[in-house]
Amino acid sequence: MRYPNIRSFPVLLFASFCMSCMPGAYGVEQNERPNVVLILADDLGYTDISPFGSEIDTPNIAKLAAQGLSFTNYHTAGSCAPARAMLLTGVDSHRNGVPNIPEALPEELLAYEHYQGVLNKNVVTLASLLQANGYHTYMTGKWHLGHTPDLLPSARGFERTIAMADTGADNWEQRTYLPIYEQANWYADGAAHTLPDDFYSSEYFIDKTIEFIASNREDGQPFFAYIPFQAVHMPVQAPREFSDKYAGVYDEGWTVMREKRRIAAEQAGVIPQGAEAVVTPGTLIWDTLSEEQKRHHARRMEVYAGMVDAMDMHIGRLMNYLEEIGEYDNTIFVFTSDNGAEGSSIIAPDGGSILRDWFDIVGYNSEYDTLGERNSWNAIGPSNATIAASPLAYYKFHANEGGLRVPLVMSGPGIAKTGEMTDEFVFVTDITPTLLGLIGLESHAGNWQGRRVEPVVGTDFSAFLAGRAAFVHASSEPIGYELGGNSALFKGDYKIVINRTQQNETAWHLFNIRIDPGETNDLAQDNPGLLQDMLADYEDYVVENNVLPMPAGYNRTRTIFGDSLRNLRQQ
Repeated sequence: MRYPNIRSFPVLLFASFCMSCMPGAYGVEQNERPNVVLILADDLGYTDISPFGSEIDTPNIAKLAAQGLSFTNYHTAGSCAPARAMLLTGVDSHRNGVPNIPEALPEELLAYEHYQGVLNKNVVTLASLLQANGYHTYMTGKWHLGHTPDLLPSARGFERTIAMADTGADNWEQRTYLPIYEQANWYADGAAHTLPDDFYSSEYFIDKTIEFIASNREDGQPFFAYIPFQAVHMPVQAPREFSDKYAGVYDEGWTVMREKRRIAAEQAGVIPQGAEAVVTPGTLIWDTLSEEQKRHHARRMEVYAGMVDAMDMHIGRLMNYLEEIGEYDNTIFVFTSDNGAEGSSIIAPDGGSILRDWFDIVGYNSEYDTLGERNSWNAIGPSNATIAASPLAYYKFHANEGGLRVPLVMSGPGIAKTGEMTDEFVFVTDITPTLLGLIGLESHAGNWQGRRVEPVVGTDFSAFLAGRAAFVHASSEPIGYELGGNSALFKGDYKIVINRTQQNETAWHLFNIRIDPGETNDLAQDNPGLLQDMLADYEDYVVENNVLPMPAGYNRTRTIFGDSLRNLRQQ
């Protein structure tokens, strides 16, 4: 069970009173309420932005960090769709219909209504709440929460939309990126959409966001813009001028780069002084690779860095536009990632791929000279992903910190702390209620338009942002999590975790993640009482949220690809 922040209760009570007796939030006229820009990167690792210790140039995100508060202990889901569903509703993934991406759900679980992998009708989105309170609502980017007309963002509270409905797509043109799709499914305001010939995903999303904002600029209503980028989801692609900025940066390999990131993160205050790191199992030994393999791996990271850099540049274009029209200072910015870095082994160390037969059919390649450009298919792979996640263990899909802990930067009205970092624990379901709190709007409290809906379970930490509360979650509050057989529970400074899928673990681990974010010191043997208490909390979470066990032998990769690769090789 989730409990409200006791210290912020008087503030929330006062806010409710104000809303009931004054025009607009906290007595502020409607046209003075802050705008909200929610920026979601895709598969961005913990230290992939410069304020968190990255070598990648992200001056615009750094500007937001300097003007606001950065959370170094923010946690999300280990995969995209569950994270997006929780982010936009404040409801646990097992109650909002998205306990896993639909592509990875086994047939045995699809028989259950709450295991469909699409956002169900029993939840209300942040966009719906804001739209009902006089906000224009815009969305440009990856949706991945359903692609039937009643499930698209245009039916879930967004007034204007450009939406890619799949798990991913090419960044240069309208083509699918995996053989599991027949086409790339793009929609504009709920109708099938054709991309322009000069399309590049990050540029296009900001172009359309600016266009949408400009179209209603004169009416005085505030806006909510949700921008879920495709960067840096595979295929990792970027204009060459961005990738070439990082030529040679990764030539020393992941062992050196991981340590550089760890030191930089420590110096920036992102991790505690002396925090240790472990090498994620399965990471290749750099010095055993051939020179050609090293060259290819390094270039893959150069393109990755270029894609992050390009995303940041386009974010800067939106920031500049808002400054030009006088709305920047009245805008709440949130920047984060849906999950940790992608560590799939689709591209081999020599540049080959398990998708090579499909590449030959559709015209993709992973050649060094054009890597990241049009017709190129690129992914950084598990060893490079340890750079992006450094100093954390593992990456996307895993319940370790490298899969769940990502950067969170917030700035704008209501955020009193500026240029600071906090290691206060925050969870993805906390974002929706906090944004409502910053604006001065109440949640639906489980009732929406005359019907019962799932209540928001996240915590409103707007009082913490304003400096009126000392903490977000009480140290006694358990927060559970499960995705595809990988589970965790957070309580105070501690976390228990088990990865039944991919790692095939049979025993739970216990870590103090505030002082040991790298999960290097398992406390399970030394603190059996705490472990048992947290295991009991996790079992309560399972029962309360109807978390179902994964079928025996579940394999995520095999479930996603199904018979597609086998069929290709038989052609």
